[in-house]
Amino acid sequence: MDSLALSCLILLSLPLLPFLSTANIALGSTLSSTSNNSSWISPSRDFAFGFRQLNNNSDLFLLAIWFSKIPERTIIWHANEDNHPVLAPRGSTLEVTATGLQLKDPGGQAIWDEKPNKIVSDAAMLDTGNFVLIASGNNSDYAWQSFKSPTDTILPTQILDLGSVLVSRLTETNFSKGRFELHFSNGSLLLIPVAWPTPFQYKNYYTSDTYSANSSESGHQLVFNESADIYIKKNNGQIVQLPQWNRLSPIGDHYFQATLDFDGVFTEYAYPKNSAPDQSWFTTRRLSNNICTAISDEFGSGACGFNSYCLLQNGRPFCECPPGYLFVDPTNIFSGCKPNYSQGCGLDDGSRNAEELYEMRELANVNWPFGYYERLEPYDQTECETSCLHDCLCAVAIYNNARQCWKKRFPLSLGAYDNAGTGFTKALIKVRKGGFPVDFDGNTCGKKGIPILLGALLLGSSVFFNGLLLLAISLLVFVRRKRKDGNKVQRSSISETNLRFFSLAELNEATNGIEDELGRGSFGIVYKGVLASGNAVAVKKLDKLAQEREREFTTEVSAIGKTHNKNLVQLLGFCDEGLNRLLVYEFMGIGTLANLIFASPRPDWSLRVRISLEIARGFCTCRKSAMFPSSTVT
Repeated sequence: MDSLALSCLILLSLPLLPFLSTANIALGSTLSSTSNNSSWISPSRDFAFGFRQLNNNSDLFLLAIWFSKIPERTIIWHANEDNHPVLAPRGSTLEVTATGLQLKDPGGQAIWDEKPNKIVSDAAMLDTGNFVLIASGNNSDYAWQSFKSPTDTILPTQILDLGSVLVSRLTETNFSKGRFELHFSNGSLLLIPVAWPTPFQYKNYYTSDTYSANSSESGHQLVFNESADIYIKKNNGQIVQLPQWNRLSPIGDHYFQATLDFDGVFTEYAYPKNSAPDQSWFTTRRLSNNICTAISDEFGSGACGFNSYCLLQNGRPFCECPPGYLFVDPTNIFSGCKPNYSQGCGLDDGSRNAEELYEMRELANVNWPFGYYERLEPYDQTECETSCLHDCLCAVAIYNNARQCWKKRFPLSLGAYDNAGTGFTKALIKVRKGGFPVDFDGNTCGKKGIPILLGALLLGSSVFFNGLLLLAISLLVFVRRKRKDGNKVQRSSISETNLRFFSLAELNEATNGIEDELGRGSFGIVYKGVLASGNAVAVKKLDKLAQEREREFTTEVSAIGKTHNKNLVQLLGFCDEGLNRLLVYEFMGIGTLANLIFASPRPDWSLRVRISLEIARGFCTCRKSAMFPSSTVT
């Protein structure tokens, strides 16, 4: 009878063994970046600790913690050294030892180690998302824990003590040290931009202002509690809510995380725990309310790069270039902008009048508040424009309703769009004539197209967008006829562009085997990819080309490769192997134009007019490129 009871007890215990093995990790346990079992799972299976491939790069791995039940497998911690990610090559090994964690490369050389001051008895991946090394002789004492060495994210039950720091990523997919930091120090929570890549800190753009000379009244801990509330606890036990941090309505059965995102916004996210399809992280609240205008240090570029300006879209910064400017890195809107023409003193022989060379373009409600070198008042707008046109140092003039003219030179910093439209500020941008598409009557496409587009707009938004569709179709037909009639472009013409040639293997790896579909068109499917550099791209895989369409493909690549306009998605490169034809474009991370136009609420009238004009300029660029494929259109 006793043996039967013992057998039953053993059988009942068997299902629990996997959970015990994952919760308590014995000394000598290892993980390898080459094995199938490359992670340790928490008892609830909500979190995993182990190796993750870096952006689909099969040779480099992060040692990380992630949400293991959701499809995104969102990373919330990774090993780092001096705020730089630890990259482990394929074949690396992690071991739990009595002295801590040891990560070695395939040759046995140490890559990273974590050596606490206490002897370690074992390790555990907890259901809270905290990976811990348990101190010998005391199971409730942690020799080391990931919660005390955060990267860019905190989780419910996590507490940040004074001196704690979160560091943003460089980009959404690049885990390197970014441009923003969260500091809980001197009693207050601070959000700070840094002079990347150095650690020098600019003026903070958010503070909880919870410091007090009376230590008992000063902030002591930043708490993320089990109810997903985040607050500051003072030394005297008093709880203080964060300024601008909205109250959170109770949300049950969700995962939560709070992340200092790469764009500098501290955001709390929630994710439903149910298994319904098409779920994703959604924002519950964020800091600061408007990072575009919150960053006010006279040094640094601001939320966006130099010579660009920041707009707030759904609470997040979005960067734009002024007229006549292009992004420094077409795949990164935070990279800053550069003029698409030469500007400055001594670029011409002085024989031509400034009005013949330059013109002023107006941006309403846009301002670069610092870096002016001359202030003229009282001036009207015409006088302000004329002064900037004739001044070779002047790149932009800011004009306001106080009849003040502020002249600025490069680089322009802290550019921001005031969507409230207050203050009546105009940015007057000096651009070189001929820097925009020109139609065949000698007028700028933008000017000639305005009456036609405004007429269409007066008929209503639905008629307007149908008209745009017809215009696009007409232009495509026109482009194809011109190419068939006379543009016989040989394959060698592609080499005359600055396009990059991608191998088929390279694009297969970038797109994870052509998996992440973005959309479909008449001539192929578009997939999202990430290059080895970490830059996101859109890869269009064209339908297999018949032999007679080969010339059409080379013509297409050559013409688009020589066409540059801020209103057109830029072609970065192509693949031409066997029967495979792929085009690699910059990735538009904010979504499609259709998503913006038909969003709820719909864009206001002024934004729709602006979209219309910029679409027309893009079409005009396509038209000129079709007529003159050998010329560069900017």
